[in-house]
Formats: sequence, structure tokens, C-alpha cells
Amino acid sequence: MPFVPLEKGKVGMYTCGPTVYNYAHIGNLRTYLFEDFLRRTLEYAGYNVQHVMNVTDVGHLTDDGDTGEDKIIKSSRETGRSVWDIAQMYTDAFFRDIDRLNIKRPTIVCKATDHIPEMIELVKRLEERGYTYEAGGNIYFSIDKFPDYGKLAQLDLRDLKAGARIEVDTNKRNPHDFVLWFTRSKFEHQAMLWDSPWGRGYPGWHLECSAMSMKYLGEQFDIHCGGIDHIPVHHTNEIAQSEAATGKSPWVRYWLHGEFLVIDREKMSKSKGGFLTLDRLVEEGFDPLDYRYFCLGGHYRSQLQFSFDALKAAQSARRSLWDRISQWNREENLASMHPKGNQYIAQFRQHLANDLNTPQALADLWAVVKDPDLSESEKFVLVKEMDQVLGLRLTEQVTEQLDPELESLIKEREQARKNKDFARSDEIRALLKSKGILLEDTPKGTRWKRVF
Repeated sequence: MPFVPLEKGKVGMYTCGPTVYNYAHIGNLRTYLFEDFLRRTLEYAGYNVQHVMNVTDVGHLTDDGDTGEDKIIKSSRETGRSVWDIAQMYTDAFFRDIDRLNIKRPTIVCKATDHIPEMIELVKRLEERGYTYEAGGNIYFSIDKFPDYGKLAQLDLRDLKAGARIEVDTNKRNPHDFVLWFTRSKFEHQAMLWDSPWGRGYPGWHLECSAMSMKYLGEQFDIHCGGIDHIPVHHTNEIAQSEAATGKSPWVRYWLHGEFLVIDREKMSKSKGGFLTLDRLVEEGFDPLDYRYFCLGGHYRSQLQFSFDALKAAQSARRSLWDRISQWNREENLASMHPKGNQYIAQFRQHLANDLNTPQALADLWAVVKDPDLSESEKFVLVKEMDQVLGLRLTEQVTEQLDPELESLIKEREQARKNKDFARSDEIRALLKSKGILLEDTPKGTRWKRVF
């Protein structure tokens, strides 16, 4: 399907952001990486991208079907921190992760708690158009009033039965109706509450994305992204309430969803415990860009099998790229380019345009690096252009200076290695890692990189 934006040369893109009750795991981060590759590809193609991402700091329950409790409240109870502290701490951690992965920050980041008035107005519009009802103190969206409900997930309303996926809420007329606004009747000790026409309460999770995306991108926009697990409930409900409120269809022209990262054939999930974070990968000796390279090797719509062996292979490949490129002549003002260079760029663009085929785009990069017919300067220019999308920082020169104390530790470690004092060498490596400095021993000496 060809991509045709609503406005020539411009793209409005909304991506579902983090629910800030815990650290992002590497499965979450795979989705944000795919969205970054998409945004970079659109910008590389010449589009001006308005990228909006929410931060869910209230309202996301432990189950998508309106059951359980607010995830941030649960985290607050378990840690003893205030809900506001929890949300801010994990928001900061999330953005630290995406910065280390060289993910571009969104044009607009919108927190749910900053947009309660917009959510209330959206519920009022739905109420005026006859799509809501009140029961047990809560305001529900009636899916029976919206004939197209489930079209994204290709759900058949006749087949939706109580208990098939969700716990039955006796307040609901249809078990798949969803809450737009909760009041105290749902949770007695909710910490985040706002005044509304229906009582003091808080918004449903699905409401947040509709209200904020339409505030910044308009009542119809080009692209909405998220994880594949959002299709059957969250994104289905977003479409229903947005199109019901505006009377406009389609609300979003293109939906793109990232598949799961899997370990032992199961999706990476916080709820199962023991999830892997970016910090854990760093502790194991990996640069965050090793994980970025690893994710480039899998198509976003295919499940990607994670293992530390696979990540080590990605690490080795990325280091090999860097070792080659760092030795090249970096002349960029070329009088001309070898015809093969233009062919490589055309192929690279074609692969990206074909449903964001990053594995093939990565193969194009390697073909350039290995081509004996291209000069080092030609290769450097081509790699620099390709890296606008791949984002591996392959042609950047690190000029940052370390503190004298850290430089002294690196020199001490080099001397310990020469003296075959491997215990001291390992001790210093671990100390530097704890300070955010990752060492890479190469045939040409020891290099360092800052990882946080």
C-alpha cells in the first residue's frame, strides 16, 4: 500500500508511550526503536514529521479490560513512594534509555496528568452524541452504539462473549464496553483524582491517547504506532471513541504495530517478572547501540528471538563496522561518486520504502563497506547517509574528555594487563562500568564509551 499523507510533505505520527510504573524492558524498547526507524525513514524521504508521544502517568490498569488496579498506584504501594514520585522517576529512566539507544525524542511529549481537561471534553462530546451511559458511578462507552467496533482487530461483535478475555464487570451492559471515566465507586483509595461533571475521579486509559493525539495532530492524522498487543483492546477502543466523537472515519490512515521480542518463545513481559532492562545489558558488557543493531536485524512485524549469544553476535558485527569505518579517509567533498554508490543508495531507499525492511537496509550498509570498487571516501559518504536512518553513530567522532581520575584508572588497567594482573584488570573494568564507562579491548588498543 503506498503511503499518502493527509498534507503533502508533512506527517502526523502518534506513538503510544510508556506507562511509568516500572523500568522499560528491552521488549518495550524494541517497539520504540522500530518507531524511531520509521520516523527517521520518513524524514530521510523528505517529510516533516510531527511526532507525538504520550506518557501514561495515570489510569492504566493491570488489565486492559478495565479490571485490576492502577499500575502506578500498585507500584506506589509496593515501594512506599508517592504516585507522583513513582511517575517522575520512571519517566526520567525511560528517557535516559531512549537517549542511550540514540532514539530521537518526540516532537511533543504529553503527560496524561497534564491533559485531564481535554479528556473530560472528549467524554462530554461522546455523551452528547449518545455513546455513553453511567453505571455504578462510572461512565462507559457502549460498543453496541458503534457498528464498526473491532474493525482494526477484525473482531466480530457476535463472537465477543463475556469471559472470553476479560473479567465480567456487572456495571457493563456489554462485557466489552469500556470505562471513559472512573469515580470513587471503583477504587476507594485512588490517589490521583480530578473534578468532573460525573464526579471526582480519573480517566480511563484508552481515553488518554485519543484526547492527546487529537489535541496535537487534529481529528484525523496519518500514522499511529504501538505494540501488537495494543490491537485487540487499546487501539480498538481508541478508534471507537475517536470516530464516535468526531463522526470522521478513518480517524487514523495507517496503523503500524511492532511484534514481540521473545525469550524461550514467550513475549517479554513485566507481569511475569525477571524482565531484562537496558541497564542489565550494560552490566553484561554491552553498549546500548549493540541492542539497536540487534533490533535492526529483525523486521518490525516479525517476532524477534532474544538471546545473549545473539546479542554478542550483534556486538561483534557493530564493533567490526566501527573498526573499519574509523580507519577510513573521511573526505566528504567528493567531486563525483562511483555509479555503484548511487545504486546502493537507490536500493537502500527501496528497502526502507518496502514496509521498513531494516534487515535488508543493514545488508546494504555492509555491501557498501565491503565493496572493493568504492574508495574509502566514497564509502564514508554512503555510510554517513545510511546512518541517518540506522542511527548507529558509525561516522561520529568521540571528542569527549574523561575526568582525570577515570583516565588514570584506564591507564592503570592497561598496565595491569601488561603485567598479567588480570584480577586487578577485571576489578578496574567493573569499577569503570559502575561509573558508566564501558571498555572495549581491540587489537589496536583499549577504547572507552560512556553508556549512561
